[in-house]
Amino acid sequence: MYKNFEQIMQEAVKTGPYKVCVAAAGDKEVLKAVKAAQDLGFIEPVLVGVEETIHTYAKEIGMDQYQVHHVETPEEAAKKAVDIVGSGEGDILMKGLVNTSVYMRAVLNKETGLRAGQLISMMAVYEIPGYHKLLYATDSGINTAPNLKEKAVILESALGAMKSMGIENPKVAALAANEMVNPKMQATVDAQGLVNAVEVGLLPKCVIEGPIAFDVAFSNEAAEHKGIQSQVAGDVDLLVFPNIETGNVLGKSWLHFNNAKWAGIVLGASKPIILGSRSDTADIKINSIALACLASRED
Repeated sequence: MYKNFEQIMQEAVKTGPYKVCVAAAGDKEVLKAVKAAQDLGFIEPVLVGVEETIHTYAKEIGMDQYQVHHVETPEEAAKKAVDIVGSGEGDILMKGLVNTSVYMRAVLNKETGLRAGQLISMMAVYEIPGYHKLLYATDSGINTAPNLKEKAVILESALGAMKSMGIENPKVAALAANEMVNPKMQATVDAQGLVNAVEVGLLPKCVIEGPIAFDVAFSNEAAEHKGIQSQVAGDVDLLVFPNIETGNVLGKSWLHFNNAKWAGIVLGASKPIILGSRSDTADIKINSIALACLASRED
């Protein structure tokens, strides 16, 4: 298990370099993060966009080792970057200065995109002060109110990415408000459904418990107080959120009150995808690049 993002980067250095293909790479802040990852030794940049703009920004930040594929528009850049990754010439796709809808339209194109027949989902990873290892969580950014079938796909994608990172048989908590299955509380029904799916081999191997409340998931004392015998309490690797609100609020609370570090990648395509935001800090971008590198490895 990885304790922090520093260990993620160290592993990426040992197993890399990985080719990161940036769509619409004429963005100085994105290029700064790409250069930092390159300087650390775990990526080789493949930059798609207006060549003159890319060269200008690259020169300003002292970046001189990279491939360039010239295209004129963000739409062309997204399509070209997807083609490069889809052909195997790139390991990871990263968003540059292109609208998210344009970027994802190229990713999800049925004929030329990176569809893998699965639901697209977001896996976030948090380095939280006071917790003894990185905490993985899904889905807090794409699927608003997934049903049981969709949650199964989301869980499968996260487990697959973690396996690629070398994390075998992780401890998983399917969150709900309490530990009792109640037909009036769909989150509890779905959590039990995920546990059953793992037990009968419909989902990859993991140690999963659910429904499980947040306090029990992170405290042996809470589990004992409630009379619950748990294999995951206090040692969770992966959280499965019941809905996007839960994931969004929990994640932002860790960032705001705990000064947590985080990264996020999109799963469910044939290769990991870095979506990102212009408001993301350089650290978030670099952490996400390193995370995507490890998640791109073949099992």
